[in-house]
Amino acid sequence: MRLALGEAIDASHEGEIPVGCVVVSDGKILSRTHNKREHSMDPTAHAEMLALRESARCLSDWRLDSCTMYVTLEPCPMCAAAIVLARVRRLVFGAYDFDNGAVGSNGNTLVRPMFGWTTAVQSGVLRLESEALLKEFFAGIRSKRRGG
Repeated sequence: MRLALGEAIDASHEGEIPVGCVVVSDGKILSRTHNKREHSMDPTAHAEMLALRESARCLSDWRLDSCTMYVTLEPCPMCAAAIVLARVRRLVFGAYDFDNGAVGSNGNTLVRPMFGWTTAVQSGVLRLESEALLKEFFAGIRSKRRGG
């Protein structure tokens, strides 16, 4: 999770919402990345989506059932659906997203029977650190909008 926080810091330095993600399988890091929507102009370039793609490439398999994903912010509906469809074994996240989260804050997409797979979830890991990064980032944006 500390590596995911490092990725979130990198995202912030690049003007991206500070969300970082790391995927691990059998003790090996398959991917580590962060949000890249602004840079890539791609609405799907969330840290989780990018990490899923890279992890699948690394394993040469779309089934990520040996993997644990660490992400600093609760996944949105798009990412939560992708996580369960990729059959990620376990998700660990830091901060809750009470506006857009889909893994606890606004229901839990990962346990929907329609997917035929359930991803285990551990929430609140390094929550304070994850929240602090997000608060600092958005405070900076608000300050710039006010001319400060």
